[in-house]
Amino acid sequence: MDYSPDGYAKASVNFTKNPVILQTDLTGIERHAQGKVRDVYSVDENRLLIIASDRLSAFDYILPTGIPDKGRVLTQLSIFWFDFLRDVTPTHFLTANVEEYPAALHPFRDQLEGRSMLVKRARMIEIECVARGYISGSGWKEYRERGTVCGIQLPAGLRESDKLPEPIFTPATKASSGHDENVSFEHVVSLIGEDLAKRLRDLTLEIYSRAARCAETKGVIIADTKFEFGFVEGQLVLGDEVLTPDSSRFWPAESYQPGGAQLSFDKQFVRDYLEAIHWNKQPPAPPLPDDIAEKTAGKYRQAYQVLTGRPL
Repeated sequence: MDYSPDGYAKASVNFTKNPVILQTDLTGIERHAQGKVRDVYSVDENRLLIIASDRLSAFDYILPTGIPDKGRVLTQLSIFWFDFLRDVTPTHFLTANVEEYPAALHPFRDQLEGRSMLVKRARMIEIECVARGYISGSGWKEYRERGTVCGIQLPAGLRESDKLPEPIFTPATKASSGHDENVSFEHVVSLIGEDLAKRLRDLTLEIYSRAARCAETKGVIIADTKFEFGFVEGQLVLGDEVLTPDSSRFWPAESYQPGGAQLSFDKQFVRDYLEAIHWNKQPPAPPLPDDIAEKTAGKYRQAYQVLTGRPL
């Protein structure tokens, strides 16, 4: 593969012509919540419908331009990992087959096919469970300032993107807007108790380690990732999205070179473009040129294909 800055990897990807969906409208179905990317609808007292739109946020703002197939990639890749992890942890996932959805949802097939999941309604824990195997992002920033990440002392002399001696659990508190805030394990204990905090830490690191080993066989480094957990009838389950380009840093192993930022399977094209046009990172967010949107879509599709071994 050619991991050049222009294309990272010119792998064979399936450039589909599915319509870009920025907003969903399921008339008559109660909207439960809306996030930066996902629209959540209430199906009944036990189930929710999660739809991944093609919205993309950068620097904490939703852009007016959608990314083709982004929602399909996020959904299908999450389903792949839910299945992969079925012997590690129960999950909230029920089905992604629209035929198995309640009949009231069938008229909205064009908004649901390939980008939606029927899931168990869970009582979510308000902690972002982050696992890091490499030093990057906000972790790198803290390390440069204090030699720690979330209060965990790390060896001196690490370079940006270096592999850590062992993966670490670096939780964050969820923010309704803006960036989540990195916190110490001790702070998590103060919020939810020691027993549950340890369960989340251990499960997060186990899931990350298994997924990282799987990805390595595909030539992909999972530098870090975040999970969300909740309770369904008293059982701890893995929820939300799992190991996608939105929740993880995926680096092509072939081009990995510690000592700086890495090429990645995500929206870096968008970040680079917005920096290049000197956007002041205040609303309104600018639209994206077609080529930037399509290159970004290509990275999402490629992440799915490389990790699953099949085209989208």
